[in-house]
Amino acid sequence: MKIYIIEDDIIVIKMLENIIEDNDLGTVCGYALNGNDGIAEISVLCPDIVLIDLLMPEKDGIAVVKELKSMNINSKFIMISQVSSKNMVGKAYTEGVDFFISKPINVIEVTTIIKNIIEKINYKTTLENIKNLFINDGGTIIISEDTNLGKIKKIQLILNKLGMSGEKGAKDIISICEYLINSKQNMSDININNICKKLSSNSKNMEQRIRRAVSKGLTNISNLGIEDYMNEIFILYSNSVYNFEDVKSEMDYIRGKSKSGGKINIKKFIDGLMIHVDN
Repeated sequence: MKIYIIEDDIIVIKMLENIIEDNDLGTVCGYALNGNDGIAEISVLCPDIVLIDLLMPEKDGIAVVKELKSMNINSKFIMISQVSSKNMVGKAYTEGVDFFISKPINVIEVTTIIKNIIEKINYKTTLENIKNLFINDGGTIIISEDTNLGKIKKIQLILNKLGMSGEKGAKDIISICEYLINSKQNMSDININNICKKLSSNSKNMEQRIRRAVSKGLTNISNLGIEDYMNEIFILYSNSVYNFEDVKSEMDYIRGKSKSGGKINIKKFIDGLMIHVDN
């Protein structure tokens, strides 16, 4: 991944560069100390990800993102900020910012967010490749989002948003959802152990993989909530595929305010997924 940094503090730039390189998150293809120089270089380099400071002289980060978006630059934008104003955060998301990173810079937060965006980019590429397989010579898509395949793609997208697509249990979750869609059953009517037995010769291993994947998703969405309580992914999924009280407990655990994190409920998670794809 090509990553570009716009930040008026060279110390912060070097700190971000070290984090990116030390954790193999990509290559820093360039940086600028102000928005105007950044716009000029980004229009040529077309990086995958842009890390941009919110408060800069002459032109702030939101104005830079807005201008780049108007130039059809398809980079993913991560805003770096000490600002906690909901209005400012909302404006940033409206103009095309994907995530926020809080100052002072935290290694775990930077790494987690960049990894999430990389997964999102990779998933989009995969989705486009799949889509191309179902286009006929006339350029018409020969499947519909209303088909079972369309629903499975939606589930894959949600798992990707939750940072779970790389987990082995994600495939098992998709298998269960596919079974529910084809059999027209609800998760609330099925025992998780019984459905694992139907789909796997080793149901215990399957259930363990699912549990680890759902736990990973809980950790990821809790980190998003800590970073930005108004994050659209956090708002959408923290109380639909998880119980919000468990998400809050996990957030307290990550902050070091609690000795134990939130609990997961596999049936609740899968039932929530199914509700999302049917809407």
